[in-house]
Amino acid sequence: MATTRTLFDQELAELKSGVVRMGSMVEQAIADSMRALVDRDNALAKMVIARDQDVNELHRQLRERAFMIMATQQPVARDLRLIVSFQHMVLELERMGDHAVGIARAALRLNDLPQLKPYVDLPKMAELTELQVHEILGAVIEADEDRARAIAERDDEVDVLYHKIWEELIRYMVDDPTNVQRAAILLFLAKDLERIADRVTNIAEDVVFLHTGRIVELS
Repeated sequence: MATTRTLFDQELAELKSGVVRMGSMVEQAIADSMRALVDRDNALAKMVIARDQDVNELHRQLRERAFMIMATQQPVARDLRLIVSFQHMVLELERMGDHAVGIARAALRLNDLPQLKPYVDLPKMAELTELQVHEILGAVIEADEDRARAIAERDDEVDVLYHKIWEELIRYMVDDPTNVQRAAILLFLAKDLERIADRVTNIAEDVVFLHTGRIVELS
């Protein structure tokens, strides 16, 4: 017969598994939303938007599971930190999913217009962001504080590309007013990517909190 602690550990493992599954869904949504832009694939963009309901539903389920564990098990110390950290992680992941939807909606608008410029830096920025999401999920799985800190430090790489894109698109607007609509949409799209990277840093802070019990600012 399983002990109370064994059952509790199983509940925590299932919660962690759900967080990682949600992260994988969000990671796929980011990749698909950018592919919808680069390939001018409206069907894929609409699929990203539709699948966000699954992300939202999993977010709801995981929050309910976390509250139920706290109510029935009354965890303390590291167990409590684990549950609180997971709650915050799924909130950040849900918002990343919203940013992926924002990218998909931008793709739908841009795909019906003449392309303003070749997409060069945006895919690079997206690739960096997707890699950060993938790696932070690994840090969550391993509860690896050092890896989480290293991932957060690389947020500057995304910021550099974001500012480069921002400056270039502003020049397009200034040079030709007919560029304003498309450039503005691309600016919002780049901002979505930048915010995803910021949320990766927030999750990195959760990993550090889980490991050490200290609340840190890694941004």
